[in-house]
Amino acid sequence: MPEIALYQPDIPQNTGTMLRLAACMGVTVHLIEPAGFPISDSALKRAGMDYLERATMKRHTSFSTFESWRISQDRRLILLTTKSAQVYTKFAFEADDILLMGRESSGVPDEVHTLADARLTIPMAAEMRSINVAISAGMVLGEALRQTGTFPKNQD
Repeated sequence: MPEIALYQPDIPQNTGTMLRLAACMGVTVHLIEPAGFPISDSALKRAGMDYLERATMKRHTSFSTFESWRISQDRRLILLTTKSAQVYTKFAFEADDILLMGRESSGVPDEVHTLADARLTIPMAAEMRSINVAISAGMVLGEALRQTGTFPKNQD
């Protein structure tokens, strides 16, 4: 099942929203530190609400520790970025992909761009800079889950 990775997130509300998304979709979130806020911050809890208890989050103390783990697991790193021409809906996702979301204020450094197996973008109206990172995560995760047939099953 695809997973989400957050590169040094700045905004606790976005992180909380993505943790809520992950809990609802049954996916793991990898938090790559340092974050721009205390992980126990009340704003994170407000955005994630009671879903935080149900979210699976793995913390990595640095990008290098995350990257070592990822390589040991033989997982593809798929970077969501405004600096790409490859549209996410035209990409073939695999079940073990990790969708990397950059820092809200600055994205990811060039060396992380270089390490990504693919760099994807969301098409948007001309002259618009970017979509909120949590909304972007939801859009692309939805497509990855659809393509890989890994949406959670309803308990009817």
